Amino acid sequence: MSINITFSGFQELEAELNRLNSVRFDAVVKKQTTELLNRARAAGGTPVDTGEMRDRTRADPNNGEMGYTTEYAPHVEYGHRTQNGGYVQGQRFLQRNMDAQRPIYKQDLINAIRKERA
Repeated sequence: MSINITFSGFQELEAELNRLNSVRFDAVVKKQTTELLNRARAAGGTPVDTGEMRDRTRADPNNGEMGYTTEYAPHVEYGHRTQNGGYVQGQRFLQRNMDAQRPIYKQDLINAIRKERA
């Protein structure tokens, strides 16, 4: 099981850049995927107990996908119930990484569109 989250809210920018130059669009997506993977692997980017989750981060820059391949990653991200009926809050590590990357992605799309139109 893995967790994958996608950027949303940039459909118009993505479509315009893709229309102008799909090679540039692909380059922006690859850059974001790689930066997100690096952010997840950096100190503080992923919760560390044994280090397994950080070690099992995976990205496919060609598809713009990044995620965790440990079966318990969704439980750490979103929270889970305990055997005694309690609840452990999710740590939202992937969401925090996405939130940090989102403005960079938007600006990279805008910059690439500007370059293409110049």
